[in-house]
Amino acid sequence: MTVSQGRIDVHHHLFPPAFMQEMDRLGIKEVASTPIPQWSPAASIALMDANGIQTAITSLSAPGVYFGDKARAVSLARACNEFSAGMRDSYPGRFGSFAVLPMPFTDLAAAEAIYALDTLKAEGIVLLGSTDGVFLGDPRFDELMAELDRRAATVFVHPNIHATSEQLGLGTPHFMVEFLCDTTRAAVNLILSGTLEKYSRIRWILSHSGGFLPFIAWRVSLANLMPQYIKAAPLGVLTYIQRFYYDTALSPSAYSLAALRELVDPSHILFGSDFPFAPAPVVAMCCQTLDTSPIWDEQVKYGIARGHALNLFPQYQHPTEQVVPTPVFDNDTLALKRQRLAARVIGKVAEKLRHR
Repeated sequence: MTVSQGRIDVHHHLFPPAFMQEMDRLGIKEVASTPIPQWSPAASIALMDANGIQTAITSLSAPGVYFGDKARAVSLARACNEFSAGMRDSYPGRFGSFAVLPMPFTDLAAAEAIYALDTLKAEGIVLLGSTDGVFLGDPRFDELMAELDRRAATVFVHPNIHATSEQLGLGTPHFMVEFLCDTTRAAVNLILSGTLEKYSRIRWILSHSGGFLPFIAWRVSLANLMPQYIKAAPLGVLTYIQRFYYDTALSPSAYSLAALRELVDPSHILFGSDFPFAPAPVVAMCCQTLDTSPIWDEQVKYGIARGHALNLFPQYQHPTEQVVPTPVFDNDTLALKRQRLAARVIGKVAEKLRHR
């Protein structure tokens, strides 16, 4: 490994063999209007080395593990989590894991969370914004929330496609707009249901810069004037919005992150790539956009790249941690230097095509 101090990627997907077998059995070829990409641990490592990513905390994306059969969901979650733990052990320091749960079955999800966190030592849990039409914050998930709160667990919230999104009849790819709606609805429901107040030890990471939440935060805070929400959010809605962590996946631009900068402490902004749904050229483009962003100083750039994630995952901190805005490489080979140069060139070409 040549990345001696690099980015910590909190939004990095994997596709365990058991999951792909289930997708093949069900004939599912797309997620959120996007073909399921080819993936392997080696592909992740190559992408990481090319973009200065030292550690990727992997997670299963939508649609999760439940496809109408409760027993299969339980066994599939266990198989995926054990695969993730094995991959982490096979590549020390390169991978962590957000364990998947057989949602929306609270008792079974709680049991798998206990196993994943206590036995497999997963870094956290991934939960979809909604599963089978039910959003996070629903009281039926209280048993699970209690177990996560007891462990001060980190929960990565990834969007799903809600049935209502399927019914809109729009031709827009679901990942462009509907994914962001799912995250936003889940985040607001977590606040207004009182879940964040009741289970205050859980650390929540929202995908894609929180969907639309930063833009509508003022509007949502009008709930402070509505008596029915005073008990659920006694500290004020904005206080709970500012407790969330937000990743930068597919949201690296100055105009999107400017809203976050005005809303939350920069220490709550984390790097995310969304690989492999975001292909290598897009990841390279996002990294370059963040590295050259005019709205952050060098210390905050270091924080977004890795420093802020160390507050959640201190096990990845180096004894000689350097506060530098870009990755540090050791024992570089000419081949790896060329690989990173190619990634930068491809990223610049992708940015020219995007910025039209």
